[in-house]
Amino acid sequence: MTHLKTYIFTLVLIMNTGLFFSQESLPREFRGVWIATVGNIDWPSQQNLSSVQQKKEIINLLDLFKSLNFNAIIFQIRPSADAFYNSKYEPWSAYLTGTSNMSPLPYYDPLAFIIEETHKRGMEFHAWLNPYRAVVNYKEFRSNPFPLTYERSEWFLNYGKNKYFNPGLPEVRAYTNKVVSDVVQNYNIDAIHFDDYFYPYKIKDEVFPDEMAFKEHGGPFYPEQLDDWRRNNVNLIIEELFHTIKSIKPWVQFGISPFGVWRNKKTDPRGSATDAGQTNYDHLYADILYWMKKGWIDYILPQAYWHIGHERADYKEIVSWWADNSFGTNLYIGHGMHRLGKKKEDAAWTKVAPTEIERQLNLNKSISKIQGSVFFSAKSFVQNPFKIDQILGNRYYKQPALQPVVNKNVKYAPEPVVNAKLEKIKGKNYRLHWEALPENVEKQAVKYLVYQFDEGEVQNLNDPSHIIALTGEKEIMISKKELKEAQSISVIAVSKNNNLSSPVSISVKN
Repeated sequence: MTHLKTYIFTLVLIMNTGLFFSQESLPREFRGVWIATVGNIDWPSQQNLSSVQQKKEIINLLDLFKSLNFNAIIFQIRPSADAFYNSKYEPWSAYLTGTSNMSPLPYYDPLAFIIEETHKRGMEFHAWLNPYRAVVNYKEFRSNPFPLTYERSEWFLNYGKNKYFNPGLPEVRAYTNKVVSDVVQNYNIDAIHFDDYFYPYKIKDEVFPDEMAFKEHGGPFYPEQLDDWRRNNVNLIIEELFHTIKSIKPWVQFGISPFGVWRNKKTDPRGSATDAGQTNYDHLYADILYWMKKGWIDYILPQAYWHIGHERADYKEIVSWWADNSFGTNLYIGHGMHRLGKKKEDAAWTKVAPTEIERQLNLNKSISKIQGSVFFSAKSFVQNPFKIDQILGNRYYKQPALQPVVNKNVKYAPEPVVNAKLEKIKGKNYRLHWEALPENVEKQAVKYLVYQFDEGEVQNLNDPSHIIALTGEKEIMISKKELKEAQSISVIAVSKNNNLSSPVSISVKN
């Protein structure tokens, strides 16, 4: 009979056994997906599902992305002034139950549930909110309308089909800070995430009706500098939110996913060689570069939803420009997965071998400042055009990957794991399990990297091809077949901002 003996080595012994490890040299990659709830785009699939059905759907999505070695979920918790969680300030979303301000039946808190399930899988949870959108299609009948739009009607403006919080009002900024504070304080999130919706996209022949707020709160900007005043309003809320988040939980990230073009070069020599009809700076009043220079955001995730070679907005030009203008901020790229295989899109999105997504990922690898990718959106992977799931899983994301370090100026390295053991369980499987030492909340281990080295392999922990698991649990199952050639297994604890402990190595001997 074969017996497995378990050994736990200290860091000194690890170094003496020729195991190579450097936190700075370990390759990292952000692999994320947006899960949109507005209009039931991704989840839940419809508004009248039971709590059991809702949980099943989200578990299926999380399992899918875990199987593809994704390591981050960007989940829309506030599609407008509503909530997919038990909010102190806003009603339950109608996209959840079909009726505004009706909780799930039987009751559960979707946000708490999804965070827990995401973390079990070693994935980050980024809470996606819309700061200004209050009501989508506000003219539609609602059985239980949002009461704040009546109680504080002066806070809101109608533009197009939607109702918006007025970005020019200090009271709106204070309220938004309360909403974000509530989430950061009460939920174990890894990030607050905003997308591209700041001031709304321009509607032809319709003026955004904020002239009264400009007159009252414009200060030195009034009456000539309306655009600068609007940009300053967005600057103020970004700065305030950054400090709000960090004052509550310094390790929680603040990330922005802007429209792909900051400014066109024909308007500003600092801009990209593009010809976008609307831009962040000039139309959405979002001066992303200023926020990065000030250090107010932890990552930037531009939505580069065009193809390589697009006449007016070439993907290559856009991502290269952001790489040259990220000012040390973590840079991830947003991909338009929703366009892949759609006949109505440009021909580039219908080509195979390679697909446009593959071409973009290959290009990203050649630009060192790009640290990862996020795909819009989850349902595209369910539809799986051109078998893109298998392509990503087999070619690009074959092994798990650790997320990039955030809050780079603060080290939250956890203690190494203890009592690591490999035990045979019923059947042909083995259970690798360990314990984590109690830590203060900043240095707490929240996930674990597991490596396996076979006979004769160089034990290099900076080689991600040896990673067999990234998990939020303190155990993994390994089959007898997988262990057949194993020489050693190493476990590394990971903190909230993705700093690493010293590795603990377990020798596997027959």
